Amino acid sequence: MSQQTFPKNMWYVAAMSEEVAGSKPLGRKICGESIAFYRSHDNEIAAVLDFCPHRGAALSLGYVEDGLLVCGYHGLKMGADGKTKEMPLQRVKGFPCMKSYAVEERYGFIWVWPGDQSQADKELIPHLEWAENPEWAYGGGLYHINCDYRLMIDNLMDLTHETYVHASSIGQKEIDESPVDTKVDGDKVITSRFMENIMAPPFWKAALRGNGLADEVPVDRWQICRFSPPSHVMIDVGVAHAGNGGFEAPADKKASSTVVDFITPETETTMWYFWGMARNFKPEDQALTDTIREGQGTIFAEDLEVLERQQENLLAFPDFDLLKLDIDAGGVQSRRVINRIIAKEQSAKEQAKTSSSQSNAPLQTASF
Repeated sequence: MSQQTFPKNMWYVAAMSEEVAGSKPLGRKICGESIAFYRSHDNEIAAVLDFCPHRGAALSLGYVEDGLLVCGYHGLKMGADGKTKEMPLQRVKGFPCMKSYAVEERYGFIWVWPGDQSQADKELIPHLEWAENPEWAYGGGLYHINCDYRLMIDNLMDLTHETYVHASSIGQKEIDESPVDTKVDGDKVITSRFMENIMAPPFWKAALRGNGLADEVPVDRWQICRFSPPSHVMIDVGVAHAGNGGFEAPADKKASSTVVDFITPETETTMWYFWGMARNFKPEDQALTDTIREGQGTIFAEDLEVLERQQENLLAFPDFDLLKLDIDAGGVQSRRVINRIIAKEQSAKEQAKTSSSQSNAPLQTASF
């Protein structure tokens, strides 16, 4: 049995809202759970195990009719509660109930709780200020990557690689020449890097122009990476005309954004990567949003081969003890947070198992 590598009793982004539309379900594996997402009654999002109790077909290959998920193999109709409702000419009310999942549509994403459903609390879904504030604009996309999701967390919590992987867009030598500061606040990890009086790289020159600012002048640049469990990384990034306060510079002196990264495990060695950028300048400019999204998509695509080949190497050399440097502190601390949460989950499972076995033990009678 493989070791658990991701928490399950947490909210994960499973899809973008537009991925589940009309009468077509979406089948997606999240944290090892095969789930069918679909629009039930009144367009409400629903999620059930992607398994038909009749012959084991994938329910996601079917369609939605009158708010029920219809299996595309023999017509069995499943409700959002996981109970079989009907089937042509068959008695099916006694079929076993299949697993249904706590699911919530919020901020343009579909969130799912893949673990113990009794612990699902919608209040634990993180608040995304930029998603509700009209002064912000957002554009993003989705990549499927053949690597352990923790490798992407490592990647995002140490942006030194930008100098080398993204040399033509956001990379510059000043990044790896600047020190990194790492802090841990409970289950949150923050790494930050500040660069002063440098020239902006191509992507940020374009962002300055997009905000109506000069781009061929010295700037102060910042990268503040914020990890929160289970696997979300939000990165405050931007440049400001030098000498105006950097990150704290007034809006008319800078181009700043939040890089949005929802990293969702599919299996131990594959993941879904929901990427995007939220910005708080010229939110009404849809053309600018499209341009930034296209640029971000190209940048993130450059990471794919690196991560997938890294995963291949780690599988090929499982006993190699990887080196850890100062720049790795953000990823290392994030993994420690993840490991603590997993250990807590496993401990709770063992306690529940022990309690159950004791309660089911036969009564002992005394003999005299």
